[in-house]
Amino acid sequence: MSHVIENSVRRRPHGMRASAARVLFILPVLAFLLLVFGYPIAFNIWLTFQSYDLKSMITGVSEFVGFANIVSAVTDPNFGTALLNTLFFTLASLFVQFIIGLALALFFYNNFPLSRTIRAMLVLPWLVPSIVATTAWRFIFKDPSGFLNQLLGVFGVAPVHWLTSNDTALVSIIIINIWIGIAFNLVLLHSGLQSIPTEQYEAAAIDCAGYWKRFWYITMPALRPVIAVLLVLGFVYTLKQFDLVWTLTKGGPGNSSQLLSTWSYSLSFQSNKFGQGAAVADVLFLLSGLIIIGYTYVQRKHANA
Repeated sequence: MSHVIENSVRRRPHGMRASAARVLFILPVLAFLLLVFGYPIAFNIWLTFQSYDLKSMITGVSEFVGFANIVSAVTDPNFGTALLNTLFFTLASLFVQFIIGLALALFFYNNFPLSRTIRAMLVLPWLVPSIVATTAWRFIFKDPSGFLNQLLGVFGVAPVHWLTSNDTALVSIIIINIWIGIAFNLVLLHSGLQSIPTEQYEAAAIDCAGYWKRFWYITMPALRPVIAVLLVLGFVYTLKQFDLVWTLTKGGPGNSSQLLSTWSYSLSFQSNKFGQGAAVADVLFLLSGLIIIGYTYVQRKHANA
């Protein structure tokens, strides 16, 4: 009995040292997250309830106004337009990116000559800096002498005001965002396809299962975890998209391509309504949080099933 107690006492220092080592490894990461993510989010929430302007930036003094900034932002006529544009922009981009990315991933699943080279070329839009991609697309959509209008002119189609018309500005930006995001979907979905055992397809072929049955009963269930992560990451990334819209249209013409992200920036740094801009940014935090919570809930429910 005394021998057992002595051994347990000897193990305690080793266990305590291991725990201390784990804490020391975690502390730098925790400090980084608090500094880079925690502080900006906390400051933005604090700013939401303050009457903060240029004078406050100099003096450091601001007045607490409660929910006044939130009420002003939500009741502004621009809020509904920006919210609907953001949801349409996000959902349309995600849907088309996923469909095209999945089709390309299935296409490249079967190796053929130059398949790796072509796949690498398709990934380039994802690697190119956003400002470079948007500048290139600005020349393509230029009104009326852009490349696309010249191409349409060959077929007798009148020039389209892609970025300067209320009817086409948002659609044009969605097209560019889809072009950028296809590569991300292709990479993740192609990696997911590579992890599916080929024996499952061989067994299905022996049972005379056609292509669509193999796709619905083998491929899609196996890709479900990849698709879930892909859609969540894509939603959060697309929801906060800013530089693409701001570089091309700045939310115009009018508010036809105004998103919550661009409107928040405009309120804060053009109208100096920092509190209202922070309130709009809180809506983006809330939407992202709801998606992440929903994803976590579904994943846990699926794991416990």
